[in-house]
Amino acid sequence: MSLAVLYSRSLTGMDAPLVTVEVHLANGLPSFTIVGLPEAEVKEAKDRVRAALQNARYDFPAKRITVNLAPADLPKESGRFDLPIALGILAASGQVPGEQLQRYEFAGELALTGELRPFRGALAMVYRAANSGRAFILPEANATEAALVDGASIYPASSLLQVCAHLSGAEPLVRHSGDDVGSNVAQYPDMADVKGQQQAKRALEIAAAGGHNLIMVGPPGSGKSMLAQRFAGILPDMTIEQALESAALHSLGSGGFKLSQWRVRPYRSPHHSASGVALVGGGSQPRPGEISLAHRGVLFLDELPEFDRKVLEVLREPLESGCIHISRAARQAAFPAQFQLIAAMNPCPCGYLGDPKGRCRCTPDQVSRYRGKISGPLLDRIDLQLEVPTLPPEALLGVADGEASAVIRQRVNNAYDLQMLRQHKPNAQLSTREIDRLCKLDGQGETLLKTAIARLNLSARAYHRILKVARTIADLAGVEQLGASHIAEAVQLRKFDRQ
Repeated sequence: MSLAVLYSRSLTGMDAPLVTVEVHLANGLPSFTIVGLPEAEVKEAKDRVRAALQNARYDFPAKRITVNLAPADLPKESGRFDLPIALGILAASGQVPGEQLQRYEFAGELALTGELRPFRGALAMVYRAANSGRAFILPEANATEAALVDGASIYPASSLLQVCAHLSGAEPLVRHSGDDVGSNVAQYPDMADVKGQQQAKRALEIAAAGGHNLIMVGPPGSGKSMLAQRFAGILPDMTIEQALESAALHSLGSGGFKLSQWRVRPYRSPHHSASGVALVGGGSQPRPGEISLAHRGVLFLDELPEFDRKVLEVLREPLESGCIHISRAARQAAFPAQFQLIAAMNPCPCGYLGDPKGRCRCTPDQVSRYRGKISGPLLDRIDLQLEVPTLPPEALLGVADGEASAVIRQRVNNAYDLQMLRQHKPNAQLSTREIDRLCKLDGQGETLLKTAIARLNLSARAYHRILKVARTIADLAGVEQLGASHIAEAVQLRKFDRQ
């Protein structure tokens, strides 16, 4: 047999299209050619595969070797094709039987010794390949994350020799049981540690229950960052499907996925010097950015006006659509980005605007320029706009006696389950037609909302977001119809509309 055909996977955004690895041996001057739009790291597989085969005591054929990675118009990157290329050469030269190759998909980077090294994106590949009917052979270091996919047949191996022994029937690989998966218990900072700030805690509970975005405005040291760090701990429990989406995105990122992150809400807090590409993702081979790594979790932007305005504007589309489309000249990729934005900022450049001790020395022009770094359309997309005042000394010196995150999360789960039963989505994602149907007001509530629209000059988007927040407040209270109290609290949580 001078031709061997194997299967592997490439990565295109969140998708993992099938790649057929064809290896052909022909007579002629010895050569080793890889075709099929390979990137530099795939072309370098020639040297890794040659050394791995020789160190594993296999013969490297002195023939004309052609490796085709099909489809030819799909770019191939990473060292994950080392293992299928090496096996294809061994099968085509008759050193290992090729009868079992069609039953598996292969991926793994080879060391020069023949050991298998982990590669990026294993979970994303198995997530897309689970319904192919084939098992997956990959490095041991990738096996645990790959086994998170329900129904996937994972066979971990530590070396090329182990894979060859399995294919020849001498020493079969043991299927990964997945017993060490799912036992992780999420640990978050506790909301009970926060002293005072009852309105801020209430706003965070509303945001968690309805999936709303939130911005906190307050002087330095008022507890904005501390509250944001505890927000993930009161979010509704992750479903298996949500956890898989989040884990697959982390698997694609440069940091990789760790089992300790399983079913833990992501919390991302990029520095204000981050670029637009760092936030939304990109590159010649597009990778997820901070907003996608925060999928199903929290994106915390501290010191919001310190971010470049152009960087903040790239958030507008994903805040509405829940996904990001990255387009380059040669490639396009889409990543999910259903994150909750929690932002924090000072009221002025020095941070002490309105301080009773008169510490602020900022001019009105400086304050206006500082706040003008955040555009009106972006603020309009943030449902909850909250003022976080400085704690009084008696509250600061007192004992933290607030509710624990577990207690708040129980109320949030109850409200979230009600939304899932009623409309199968959080209130923050309601469409205009669904708002008209599900956010019906009583007489007093309608009168109050009309007054608020007239006095505050609310935009249509702000009007709809007030109704969404009021719907969440009513769900937390277990009430079907929206009343004046729900509208009043929702309007109160729109700080920038009231200025």
